[in-house]
Amino acid sequence: MTATALSARADIADKRLVRSFAYVGGKWRDAASGATFRVTDPATEDTLGDVAKLSGEEATIAVDAAQAAFAGWAGRLPQDRARLLRRWFDEIAANREDLARIMTLEQGKPLSEAQGEIDYGAAFVEFYSEEAKRPNIEGVTSHLPDAEVELWREPVGVAALVTPWNFPCAMLTRKAAAALAAGCTVVCHPSAETPYSALALAELAERAGLPPGVFNIVTGHAPEIVEPWTRDARVRALSFTGSTEVGRLLYRQSADTVKRLVLELGGHAPVIVFADADLDTAVAETMKAKFATSGQDCLAANRIYVERPVYDAFCERFVAATEALRVAPGMDDGDIGPLMNEATVAKQEAHVADALGRGARLACGGRRLPLGPLFYAPTVLTDVPEGAAILREETFGPVAAILPFDTEDEVLGRANDTEYGLVAYLHTSDPRRIYRLSRALQYGMVAVNRTKVTGPPIPFGGMKQSGLGREGSRLGMEEFTEVKYVCRDWA
Repeated sequence: MTATALSARADIADKRLVRSFAYVGGKWRDAASGATFRVTDPATEDTLGDVAKLSGEEATIAVDAAQAAFAGWAGRLPQDRARLLRRWFDEIAANREDLARIMTLEQGKPLSEAQGEIDYGAAFVEFYSEEAKRPNIEGVTSHLPDAEVELWREPVGVAALVTPWNFPCAMLTRKAAAALAAGCTVVCHPSAETPYSALALAELAERAGLPPGVFNIVTGHAPEIVEPWTRDARVRALSFTGSTEVGRLLYRQSADTVKRLVLELGGHAPVIVFADADLDTAVAETMKAKFATSGQDCLAANRIYVERPVYDAFCERFVAATEALRVAPGMDDGDIGPLMNEATVAKQEAHVADALGRGARLACGGRRLPLGPLFYAPTVLTDVPEGAAILREETFGPVAAILPFDTEDEVLGRANDTEYGLVAYLHTSDPRRIYRLSRALQYGMVAVNRTKVTGPPIPFGGMKQSGLGREGSRLGMEEFTEVKYVCRDWA
């Protein structure tokens, strides 16, 4: 392969971080067929480079490598795994600026957001480098005379990790660091739209000294790579972040091999603003919840319910704040970057047209911008009627839907009336209401009077069709372990 446009950029200091080959068994490899796929900058649609497009057979070769490395990796002292993960963290932290630029160029998010994601993703590697030392044997009071009872946590085996384009660093480190800390080896498939971030992480993992076969990156077309993994009995766990539709498919495909599944799927987050909330805080935090990553986030606010006495005031302030957002290419570090692809832009247009056709009011935005085909104006729809598609489907873009409510019971019912259950945002100053709604909202995470709640120490995940299992915290590592019960008599 020839040098890529990405590696030729003067603002990427370490050119070795730009890799166009898959990483399997400790070696950088092209596809046997020579096939590649093109990666473009969503801000300009310029080509960044061509990356190796591996086949299903080559995906299985990656499992061979991970399986061969498993016994040695699982058998290491936890302190040894911890030291290697810590070295990986140090490498990521030392290369923060280059990693952020690579991410912005292939994903489009503002550079400051990309820098924040590198910090966030590195934090999971640091966290699990410490947790790696703590999968202790648990003693249990015996229920049998003359018997000793213990519970051991052991790594499940090879874990397959499938990551999305919206957070190409953090979703990989959150999964991989937990699995590696538990003693698993991993085969990873990054989105074909943002493979360079994952390949840069593989370069840094190699520098950190992770043994061959422990950490593998397989690039290519997702169905060709992932389906063989779902059928392979040696792959004992599958962790996926993406749409609910694809999550259901992977669930079905994994049934015959009865895998451990961790599925972080779609969201449809409600924001509930009561009249007793601090209105300035509610507006500022809802802006963050709606427009971070240009709205391309499973945690993004999709439905904004505002109690009627403050509805007009909230809408006025929210619209003003939205109109003040600066849309720009990610490298210009504005507030909003381009969307990832044409399908995402088309969905914004469809949701806006549907809502307006049902009687919603367009307060601002609602159009593509001349910056490029994938730039869509931050948009606010008010008085959105209940039948609108945007109130049923995940928008995954910079379109905010605001509607009034009158009673607590009413808004609780509307907020819970969805198949999704990832995160809900609540704004109120009433401590009793905070308790009632935190309990009653059918979501895996509830943020009260704030937006940012995620991080390495907390269990990230949802209810209903927003997924299975948890990522982050000690629970995230336990997802990659099996519990073995030992009942022992010394006689």
